[in-house]
Amino acid sequence: MGDIFNLDNKFFQTLGKGVDCVCLSLLWMICCIPLAFGIYVAYVSKAIILALPCIVLAVPAGIATTALYYAVNKVIRHSRGYLWSSFWHSFKTNMKQGAFVTLIVAAAVVLVGLDGYIMYQFAKAGEKSGVLYVVFFVLMLVVIAWAIYVFPYMARFENSTKLILKNSALMAIGNLPKTFMALMFFLACCIGTYLLPVVAIISPALGMLLLNYILEGVFERYMSDEDREAENERNQEFYN
Repeated sequence: MGDIFNLDNKFFQTLGKGVDCVCLSLLWMICCIPLAFGIYVAYVSKAIILALPCIVLAVPAGIATTALYYAVNKVIRHSRGYLWSSFWHSFKTNMKQGAFVTLIVAAAVVLVGLDGYIMYQFAKAGEKSGVLYVVFFVLMLVVIAWAIYVFPYMARFENSTKLILKNSALMAIGNLPKTFMALMFFLACCIGTYLLPVVAIISPALGMLLLNYILEGVFERYMSDEDREAENERNQEFYN
């Protein structure tokens, strides 16, 4: 009977992690407000040129995505540290480099997306060149798959901006089965949240937690034995 009210039992631990996922998701969504506003304005106005400011407006969202992965990996998965301080520590630490990386990734997404949209309109108008929208659709999936690695990589490793972008691409290419799995899962989360918006209060952090299990298996392959052992020891200290 005493175990029912024991805060260390599985029920309360799971409940606590669920609450942490909600809090992290809300933090992340607050940082995404500028980007959401930019997308809304571009969509309502139907002026594709207004999608360009989204490149800059994506900066807080990109940095927050790095912080989200950091906090999910450290606090929710490995029960180390505190939610609020871990999120903002990563946010501030990666602010400068994260802004530059986000600008590059966002520019790739927006430009490929705009080209694809234009080609799609050509296809609807009966133009033969419009068939190229399929190429841009596939290219967009490639860019998204790359981005799935970029922000978690930045959260886990210190490196130059050039190497972050390069290594993320190489990891994505070198681990195609897991990259495909991560991409399909990401798209499923996006579609699920679109169809049922209420899950947005937990889906960013919960989705990142599940992606964490996929990506950490990739990242560990590129870590030295010493780094893996040191990290395992840090995690074990909090489990014991």
